[in-house]
Amino acid sequence: MTKKIAVIGTPGKWSTEALADALEARTGYRQVIDMARVTLDLDAGTLMSEGIDLASLDGLILKKVAETYSPDALDRLEMLRVAEARGVRIFSSAERVLRLMDRLACTVTLSNAGVPMPPTTITEDPAAARDALERYGAAVFKPLFSTKARGMLLLERGAPDTEAQIAAFKSENPVMYIQKKADLSGHDLGMVFLNGAYVCTYARVSQTGSWNTTIHSGGKYAPFEPDPELIELGRKAQAPFGLTFTTVDIALTPDGPIVFEVSAFGGYSGAQKGCGIDAAALVAEHVIKEVSA
Repeated sequence: MTKKIAVIGTPGKWSTEALADALEARTGYRQVIDMARVTLDLDAGTLMSEGIDLASLDGLILKKVAETYSPDALDRLEMLRVAEARGVRIFSSAERVLRLMDRLACTVTLSNAGVPMPPTTITEDPAAARDALERYGAAVFKPLFSTKARGMLLLERGAPDTEAQIAAFKSENPVMYIQKKADLSGHDLGMVFLNGAYVCTYARVSQTGSWNTTIHSGGKYAPFEPDPELIELGRKAQAPFGLTFTTVDIALTPDGPIVFEVSAFGGYSGAQKGCGIDAAALVAEHVIKEVSA
């Protein structure tokens, strides 16, 4: 019997379509779901997208719930919990992904698990933000909802327009997440896990002199071979979240390795370009095995 497994993602985007292709090649069924076109009817108990009740499917793979991280994306995940309650397997679970979309929720979980992270201050008080910048020397102000360093602000102690920049950041981000700027030595790492098992590690190498190494800012992927201790750090970081497929962002600093965050959806492009691994095929095969058990 054909298993009907759909991909929740962005139609036309490479990673979404690669996952849908991998599923179609193995099951003969292909469906991409755009959450912007999903309607939840609680009275009827349906979660409909273009004539398909998501709760009637055998499984759903969460690749992208929204183009940008925002509180609206959390609402979409809440809608998916209805399908989960009706017995549909979602990879990764909507409830587990909810704990990662908000940067602060991810940080608190990592901190509670004893994972080494950069010194971090969270405050709504501009004076406390200035004090944190003074202690850190240089700090990155991060929105609670963002990916690929979008909306982040790098400030250095003593800059003449610090007050104005903090005020401008706070006007867009009432809760300010402030992290000491780490010495990345021009690169950081993405450590890939499938169902808690280590897959590979790739590096993101800065090409532009930018303070961050994201591909969005011109970074390039490269292979990287971590030692067992570093792999164990990545495993420890992702373990509390229980995700199907994820990437742990790690930096090697002069004071030792630190973890920035755990990805809600994982780096398919990094796995392919940095490790030579077809993550879409790995995820598809894992999910098919799970829903067939």
